[in-house]
Amino acid sequence: MSIFSQKEARTALKSARGLGSAQYGTHHFVVQRVTAIALIFLSLYTIGLIVSWIGGDYASVRASVANPCNAVLLSAFVIAMFWHARLGLQVIVEDYVHAPLLAMASQIAIVFVCALAALASVLAIIRIALGA
Repeated sequence: MSIFSQKEARTALKSARGLGSAQYGTHHFVVQRVTAIALIFLSLYTIGLIVSWIGGDYASVRASVANPCNAVLLSAFVIAMFWHARLGLQVIVEDYVHAPLLAMASQIAIVFVCALAALASVLAIIRIALGA
């Protein structure tokens, strides 16, 4: 047990402004690492799948994406990729954008753009898989 408690370690000014540990940094770190590890395997799978399409016609590529296993893994790749991108861009904005309003607007834009792109990508995979 340490001599100082967590409240004693913060200065009075930081306590008044509500600054200090927000208790979420570890979760962000872990999620970013988990998505990175997932992306290693999903990227290798996706690259292998795309390489297997070389020389194939449209119907064979569409049939390949229509395979439920391929559709699920491609969707997982897209979701993990945009989630990881959102986490990385969030850190960049937190570290390098110092104007509060611009930082907040940037964070909101990042969330919406990543969510919209992920949804559009998953919808495209579903439409191809279902033959629409």
